[in-house]
Amino acid sequence: MPQPTLNYVTCPDPSGGHRMAWWQWGDPLAGHVIVCVHGLSRQGRDFDVLAEVLLERAAHPLRIVCPDVAGRGRSDWLKDPLTYQIPTYVADMLALLAALHEQRAVTTLDWLGTSMGGLIGMGVAGTPRLPLPVPVRRLVLNDVGPQIQWQALQRIGTYLGNTGRFESVEQAAAAMWAISTSFGPHTPAQWLALSQAMVRPLPEGGLTLHYDPAIAVPFRTVTEESAAQGQAALWQLYDNIRADVLVTRGANSDLLTRETALAMTGRGPKARLAEFEGVGHAPTFVANNQIEAVASFLLK
Repeated sequence: MPQPTLNYVTCPDPSGGHRMAWWQWGDPLAGHVIVCVHGLSRQGRDFDVLAEVLLERAAHPLRIVCPDVAGRGRSDWLKDPLTYQIPTYVADMLALLAALHEQRAVTTLDWLGTSMGGLIGMGVAGTPRLPLPVPVRRLVLNDVGPQIQWQALQRIGTYLGNTGRFESVEQAAAAMWAISTSFGPHTPAQWLALSQAMVRPLPEGGLTLHYDPAIAVPFRTVTEESAAQGQAALWQLYDNIRADVLVTRGANSDLLTRETALAMTGRGPKARLAEFEGVGHAPTFVANNQIEAVASFLLK
């Protein structure tokens, strides 16, 4: 099985800058770039299965780029926890895209974002006059939209920042599965594969989850009122998007309601909608029907 290469880009911040790691699949000289960005407490290796299928099915060379958002995976932790927010992540992605374009001209740019990665994608595609190498052509918003359910944020808040200590990857995978059953059916082998990059070694021995526990700091400042107030700005971002948009949704999602997903099909870029039965928040693009929905959209 092919493996991605690990790369780094230096991103500016008020504390002197940080390095963001990114995983590259495919042809590093390809002009067609697909950026895949993970959810809040995940990391870039989430897209291994999807990347392999996209490369197998593509009729032309692809460069698939899967960043570890700051504070996750192999990326640096931010000195100021309050900067773990979407504007920081959008700025980091601009630095990444500039570096990619400098290596080899980006001629086609597609984006797939799961949950937080989708909000970052809305910021990249929906903010006017950003210095992008080319506009985003196609955008997949995986189980996220401008309106996010408060109950889902409360659920996520019950475990975010609790990185734990484990004796083995298998023990960590079991603990993660206990809070991730909404991802839908996975075989034990599939879940273990998704869990391999979700841990890091501790100096004293054992393992813990890969991310900086401080990513929970700004998350815990969000109130139901502030979340509701942010919806208008997110809808404005969404309405600004000029890319073709596919919204993928777990039919049982507690974060993106069907009502919001349908509203996204009727305004702004008028997204297409694909829903997956037996899945909540969020689809992982390991199941064949989920992969097919994305691959047919991005590669047609």
